[in-house]
Amino acid sequence: MKASSLDTVAQPAWRGVASEDVEEVTASLGTLLRHRTRRLLVSLVRPHTRPLVIGGCLLLAHNLASMAGPYLVEVGIDRGIPPLVSHRGAGVLTTVILAYLGATAVRVLAFGGFIKVSGRMGQNFLFDLRTKLFDHFQRLSLSFHERYTSGRVTSRLTSDIEAITELLDTGLQSLITAALSIASTLVVLLLLDLPLGLTTLAVFSGVVGLTRWFRHHSTRAYRASRTTVALVIVHFVESLGGIRVIHAFRREARNREIMDDVNGQYCDANAWSMRIAGVYGPGVRFLGHVAMAAVLLYGGHRVIHHQMTVGVLAAFTLYLRKVFDPMQEMSQFYNTFQAAAAALEKLAGVLEEEPKVAEPARPRSLPRPRGEVGLEHVSFAYREELVLHDVDVVIPAGQTVALVGATGAGKSTVARLIARFYDPTVGRVTLDGVDLRLVSEDDMRRAVGMVTQEGFLFTGTITDNIAFGRPEARHNEVVAAAEAI
Repeated sequence: MKASSLDTVAQPAWRGVASEDVEEVTASLGTLLRHRTRRLLVSLVRPHTRPLVIGGCLLLAHNLASMAGPYLVEVGIDRGIPPLVSHRGAGVLTTVILAYLGATAVRVLAFGGFIKVSGRMGQNFLFDLRTKLFDHFQRLSLSFHERYTSGRVTSRLTSDIEAITELLDTGLQSLITAALSIASTLVVLLLLDLPLGLTTLAVFSGVVGLTRWFRHHSTRAYRASRTTVALVIVHFVESLGGIRVIHAFRREARNREIMDDVNGQYCDANAWSMRIAGVYGPGVRFLGHVAMAAVLLYGGHRVIHHQMTVGVLAAFTLYLRKVFDPMQEMSQFYNTFQAAAAALEKLAGVLEEEPKVAEPARPRSLPRPRGEVGLEHVSFAYREELVLHDVDVVIPAGQTVALVGATGAGKSTVARLIARFYDPTVGRVTLDGVDLRLVSEDDMRRAVGMVTQEGFLFTGTITDNIAFGRPEARHNEVVAAAEAI
């Protein structure tokens, strides 16, 4: 696959209905993705407002102390050295040196405090996000989980969370510091010397254009990267989960071909993003050198003609580094930012899914159910495929019923409707005459039990698994249940 074709990653035919959702990101869809990502971000950040404000103040103090350095150099050169040369004392220079050391101390302390506060806030943020995702996945209906495979769930909870973790651990502080440094330094440059400041802005406009180009193309590249890594994880998880079937049908070679395909798509997406970064980083560095050359040429000319002092020129060159050096750092960490942004888009999309089987707004009570089950003119379709059509039957309380039929006739579907894993497309399913859609989830689970065709052992002991539905069960009750089976 060529990188240019990764704007929309084709859904592989072999994935069937469980394929990864890949959208062609139009302008309107891109706006929607950004809006829902912001909503998720605001909901997660809101509980951490206090540490966010404290961290912002510490970072601002760090930035102000950092901005003082070049100014103190200018004062030391223009006002501190001449008295020293003329033997009039070193008072000014000594004051400048002490102020410089004080500013350095403020920088160190403020930055250390910010790392401590932001580190704790970042971990709390990730804790809330993981908890929110886990609770939401458990709350979603069975129809969602049959469409959204376990491999994709794993991708959301691992690779996407990992991308956000990397941003919080390494990239966020650098991005914020760089943005503050660039904005404040540009203002200082204009105040320090307007002609040289305007010269710098002329070159910086090229950086702005290059950044807009980088943002546009890298966003698409990282969307493709998050999508294709999910395909890799889906195939890996499903292959290991169905390893018995794979061995039984000698499917290993075909599975290897599929892995090569999705793995190649993932590699191509990453290579595409690296090529984009390879243009942006050197481009910013080149423009930084152009700006420095222009400042030295024009500034040197003005110093020779006594239109500015050497100290101002020295301070200007130091400030100039505070504009372009952070831009180069941002080019490195912007990759991390884009990966995290693409991951947040995926997570926001999942969190906007609503359960198809919803809890009733005003549930009906179900006191001591007798067990009469009714299907009243029930029809049901999986997506567009009709499985049950106008089924009308009443199963009296206490009666044992066996459903017999060919594979795909709808036997399991009837059981799932009675357990309310799904709601019927047409008609209603009742328990003792009460529509299941009006029964609370708690009453429903107390009244209806289900033994699946295939058992599933959770991590833990046999005792833990027997007591899975009642974790508070006493040991003798667990033993009695085991003996009854």
